[in-house]
Amino acid sequence: MFQKSVFIFMCVSVSVMAVEPQTYDVVVYGGTSPAIIAAVQAVEMGKSVVVVSPDKHLGGLTSGGLGFTDTGNKAVIGGLSRDFYHRVWKQYQREEAWRWQEREAFGNRGQGVPAMDGEYRTMWVFEPHVAEQVFEEIVAEFKIPVHREEWLDRGKGVVKEGNRIVSIITLSGNTYQGRMFIDATYEGDLMAAAGVSYHVGRESNTQYGETLNGVQTANAVHHQFESFVDPYVVPGDPASGLLPRIHDDGPGVDGEGDHRVQAYNYRVCLTTVPENRVPFPKPDNYDPMQYELLGRYIDTGYRDMFGKFDLIPNRKTDTNNRGAFSTDNIGMNYEYPEASYERRRAILREHEDYQKGYFWYLANDPRVAEDVRAEMRRWGLAKDEFLDNGHWPHQIYVREARRMVSDFVVTELHLRRIKETPHPVGMGSYNMDSHNTQRYVARDEKGRACARNEGDVQISPGGPYPIDYGAIIPKEAECANLLVPVCVSSSHISFGSIRMEPVFMILGQSAATAAVLALDAGVPVQQLDYAVLAARLLADGQVLEMQLDGKTNIDPKTLPGIIMDNSQSAREGNWGISSSVPGMVGLSYLHDGGPGKGKAEARYTLPVPVPGVYEVRVSYTPNPNRATNALVEVHHKEGKTGRRINQRKDPGPHAPFVSVGEFPFNTEAVIVISNAEADGHVIADAVQLRPITP
Repeated sequence: MFQKSVFIFMCVSVSVMAVEPQTYDVVVYGGTSPAIIAAVQAVEMGKSVVVVSPDKHLGGLTSGGLGFTDTGNKAVIGGLSRDFYHRVWKQYQREEAWRWQEREAFGNRGQGVPAMDGEYRTMWVFEPHVAEQVFEEIVAEFKIPVHREEWLDRGKGVVKEGNRIVSIITLSGNTYQGRMFIDATYEGDLMAAAGVSYHVGRESNTQYGETLNGVQTANAVHHQFESFVDPYVVPGDPASGLLPRIHDDGPGVDGEGDHRVQAYNYRVCLTTVPENRVPFPKPDNYDPMQYELLGRYIDTGYRDMFGKFDLIPNRKTDTNNRGAFSTDNIGMNYEYPEASYERRRAILREHEDYQKGYFWYLANDPRVAEDVRAEMRRWGLAKDEFLDNGHWPHQIYVREARRMVSDFVVTELHLRRIKETPHPVGMGSYNMDSHNTQRYVARDEKGRACARNEGDVQISPGGPYPIDYGAIIPKEAECANLLVPVCVSSSHISFGSIRMEPVFMILGQSAATAAVLALDAGVPVQQLDYAVLAARLLADGQVLEMQLDGKTNIDPKTLPGIIMDNSQSAREGNWGISSSVPGMVGLSYLHDGGPGKGKAEARYTLPVPVPGVYEVRVSYTPNPNRATNALVEVHHKEGKTGRRINQRKDPGPHAPFVSVGEFPFNTEAVIVISNAEADGHVIADAVQLRPITP
C-alpha cells in the first residue's frame, strides 16, 4: 500500500528514442488509472515493471474529466484504489488547492457519498489536473519507468512463443520484453493482438440467460424524449429525409444481440468563474442542422440540459450526458473498438466537433431559446485544465469497447448473485448502466413518427457483488502470461456496472498481484493457486466480500432454520432490486413496480430435510409506500393457503420476519410472494422455515 505523500510534481518519462531491449518482470500496456495501480503493485512486490503508454497523460478517464466519481458502495473499494482517493484527499487539505473557492463553500456533495469523507480520509470528487498530479507523484515516488506515446504495432507487434507473449513492439520500433503482461487499455488492443477471444456489441439475452442484454426499447425510459419531436427535415414529410443523427431502420427486437456500442462522450470541465472561463469554441465545420432535433426538443419546453453539471472543487464541473439529446454522441462509435489508429482519430475528431458544436449551439445559436442561451453563456471551459489541448479533455469516455471472452464470463446472474463467483479478486456495486446506443424513428400513441432513443438501462444489481479471477485471465490455450483488468470477460450489461474507474483500479492491483505470484510459482496465470492469491489480496487491503453488519444487512448464515434469500427465488414479472430501506436479509430485496405496474411473482422452493410441520416466515423492510395486503401463498402437503400481510407495519419481535402460519411439508416447501391486487409496493426478501414437529 502506498502511504507516503509527495507534493512535488515530477514526471518520470522516457522519450521515444530507440532503447535497448530489457526484460521486465511485468510489462503494463496502457496509461490508464489501472495501469498505474498495477505498476505500483508490481513494484511493491519487488518486481521490475515498465508502463508502455500510448497516451501522453497518465490516469485515463480519472484524470481526463471524470472527477465526480462513480463510487457505488465505497465500502467495497479497498487497497491501492482507496489509497488513490486518500492521496486526492490529502491534496485538498492544502489551502493553496482552493484557488477559486473556499473549501467551506464547496458543499461536499458526491455521487451517493460525501465528496470529502473525513472519517476515511478519502475524496471522491476532484479536478482533472489534481488527479493527474497524483498519478505523476505516484510514478515518481515508486520510480516507475513510463514510456509515453508508445503505440502497439497491432499488426505484428506481439511476439509469442506458444501460448506466451515474449515481447511487444511499438510503432516507434521499440521492443519491450517481459515475463508477464497486463493490458490496461480501454480498447483491449494488446489482448486482441495476442489472439485472445473477445466480443464487441451486445449479446442476446438467451446467450447467458440474462434479462437486460441485447436491444432494450422497453427499459429505455431514461435520457429519453419526453415529448413529441418530429424526426423529418420538413416536419411531417418523410420525403424530405431524416434529420441528422437519427436512422430509419427499426431498433431491433428486445433481447436480441447486435453490433451496437453504448455512446461515448467527453467529460468536459466547465466553470462560471469569469477569470478562469474560456468561451465555448465554435468548430470550423459547425452545422446547426446537426442540432435541429435538439432545437425542436427545446421548443417543446425541455430545459434539463444543465442537470448533470456536477460540481467539483473550485466552481468547476464534471459535465456528463443528460436527457435525450446531449453530450453523448449516440450511434457514432460503432467502429471505434476495432478501428485502426487513423480511423479512431477520425472518430475522436468527430466526437469532439459534435460536442463542441453542442455547447456552442446552446450558448450562441439564435435558433435556441434565449433563456437557454443566456444560462449556457455563463459557462465555459476551465482555463486551468487540459492546458496543452485547448482546455479540452485528452481522454474520451470509452464506456465499452472489446470485452474478453474467457472460460469465466461475468453476467447479470453473477451480479445479482444468482450464480456463484468462486474466486473473487475485487468487488463492484454500481448500477447495471448502459447509455443509449441508437436513435431511431418510432410511432407515438397518436401514430405520428417521432424520435426515440434505445439502449439506456439503469438497474441496480441489488448490492455489491464479487468479480471472479476468471474474468481477468484469458483461456490458457490463448495466452498464459496475460491479464486484462479493464476489458474483462463479461457480458455487455454486467460490464455496464464493472466499468467504473475505482473498480478498474481494484482489478489492476489484483491483476499485478496475480502476475507476480504466478511468476514466482512458475505457473501460467490460469493455474495460480487461488488461496495464495486471495491471501495476498486481503493482506494488501482488497475487499473480496461484503461484510454484513447484522443491522443494515443480515447474514442469512446467522439465522436459524432453513433460509432462502431473494436471489435464489424464481421470478416472473416486474421485479426490481433494491437496498434502500435497511434491515434486509442479505444484500438486497425485491420490489415490484407498485399498483398497476404489472404482475410480479417470486417463487421460493425450499428443500425440507425431514417431513413435518414447519412455521413459515417471510421478511420485509417496512415503509409507508408498501402494500397493506401483500399476498403470500404457501404450497404444502395438504394444498395451498393464502395469507395477506401488511408491509407498512413493523414485523414485530421476529423482525425482519413475520409469521404466516404453520404448515405440513413432505420433501419441499413452495412459498410464492405476489403483488396480486396489492395496494402498494410489494417486497420479497427472504423466506424462513422453522421446524415445529418432525
